[in-house]
Amino acid sequence: MKILIIEDDEKVGSFLSRGLKAEGYLTLLLQDGLHALEMVRQFEPDVIVLDRMLPQLDGLTLCQQIRSQQIPARILILSALSEVDERVRGLRAGADDYLGKPFHFEELLARIEALAKRDVSSLHQRQLQVADLVLDLDSMQAQRAGKALQLTAKELGILELLMSNSGKVYSRERILTNVWGLNEDPLTNIVDVYMARLRKKIDESHAVKLLHTRRGLGYCLQPE
Repeated sequence: MKILIIEDDEKVGSFLSRGLKAEGYLTLLLQDGLHALEMVRQFEPDVIVLDRMLPQLDGLTLCQQIRSQQIPARILILSALSEVDERVRGLRAGADDYLGKPFHFEELLARIEALAKRDVSSLHQRQLQVADLVLDLDSMQAQRAGKALQLTAKELGILELLMSNSGKVYSRERILTNVWGLNEDPLTNIVDVYMARLRKKIDESHAVKLLHTRRGLGYCLQPE
């Protein structure tokens, strides 16, 4: 599951990012709300942990913008403003939950898990399938023609992204954003390296190829 953290306090943001990564989540940390809406579109998070008071663009305004774009991510507002009227304002702005600061990390985890379960069928299919390639989203196990594929976590992340939009072409930069969380230098060839590995595991022993390179554009997954 992908979590976008928008928090201007460097210590709090780092704590959240490290803690959620340790729980197995893919996280991306932003420290202001100015370009956050564009990053929401690129990163496509399942849950957004949103600070109420941000520099340049207020958290409530950003929440309203996200909702106006019909983006299905769940939003959890974090704020030192924890009075009842402030919580009501946050929820009316479109937040799914509101947690006051200071907070216990275990409670934050529990709230994130609860948000992820809400209407989960509308956010993700529990199983993705393209031709005879199947990815189970609960177990994160992939198989082709009934044979299990031994894939790494990053390979599974790439596969989920491409299978969720079969035929859509993803640039190297978009794949970096979604799978690595912008932690890698976009000038490296890390995406190409992983794509070569993935192609070998998925297509090498099959007549019908699924993973394709679109020269100058990126990669897509669909039957030939």
